[in-house]
Amino acid sequence: MTGTLTRAATPAPGHRRAVGVSTCYGTFGELLQGALPPSGGDDGDFLVTLPIARWATARFTRGTPGSGVRVVPAHKSKARRMATAVLETFGAPPDGDLVLDGDLPEGKGFASSSADLVATARAVANALSVPLPEPLLERLLARIEPTDGVLHPGVVAFDHRAVRLRSRLGSLPEAVIVGVDEGGEIDTVAFNRALPPFGRGRRQEYAALLERMADAVARRDLRAVGALATRSALLNQDRCPKRALEAVLRIALDVGAVGVTAAHSGTMLGIVLDPGDPGYRGRFAATLDACADLGHEVTLHRTLGFDDRRTATGTRGEG
Repeated sequence: MTGTLTRAATPAPGHRRAVGVSTCYGTFGELLQGALPPSGGDDGDFLVTLPIARWATARFTRGTPGSGVRVVPAHKSKARRMATAVLETFGAPPDGDLVLDGDLPEGKGFASSSADLVATARAVANALSVPLPEPLLERLLARIEPTDGVLHPGVVAFDHRAVRLRSRLGSLPEAVIVGVDEGGEIDTVAFNRALPPFGRGRRQEYAALLERMADAVARRDLRAVGALATRSALLNQDRCPKRALEAVLRIALDVGAVGVTAAHSGTMLGIVLDPGDPGYRGRFAATLDACADLGHEVTLHRTLGFDDRRTATGTRGEG
């Protein structure tokens, strides 16, 4: 995913204080994350996204020449780099004011950094009145850090290290997630850099799990998806162990939940419930009560649905 970035379009002329705004959804960890058997230079890394209705928002205002890119909050240095990269890609002066906001906590497994970068890139492109196709955005992201698949709509299989789409899996029915936060923060980039590679047997299992996940999402089968997500959370215990996983699994079994999902390089566990189940209200109340007894922070989330025309299985969109 490295190489020269070509200028895809010329910014439309206009007032230098033009403003662009954009948002990007976050995720609740991953439905599945691992590595496939390597092939042809492909290391096989992948994750399957779990979009939720929480967002990063970026507002970019073009600045006067020589002012540089200023960002609020000031510690969002990667977003500054992204804004500068987009401006330079389209031949615009690298100047302006970027303000980031949203409700995605950092270091927890909500893809907050990825969402910031995607929202920033699109806000800058909007201020320039230029299109930003997904393949170009992937190349820009790859120059900054490993990235989640939040630039693509729906549930996708995504190579987060190479920053490229593997496949679009589709969109799931709405689900409710009762989240359990074990506390602290994890630097995803540093964490993943220190992990040993997956062995051959584990890679083969992940290949089978990804195939089954693609089928389950295509059928919009929450129960099957939940079972596969639970297996992935268990497999991840030897890489980013969750102290509360055993207790959370017991709660999920007791209440009849769809399954358990994990932030594979974060601090979150989630019990997934189907609001379409006849006994949903009772399951929801029982889950809240049981999770509250664990002594960790408990939060509520809803998954995000998408237009199925943009999440067709096996296709790659152009933005």
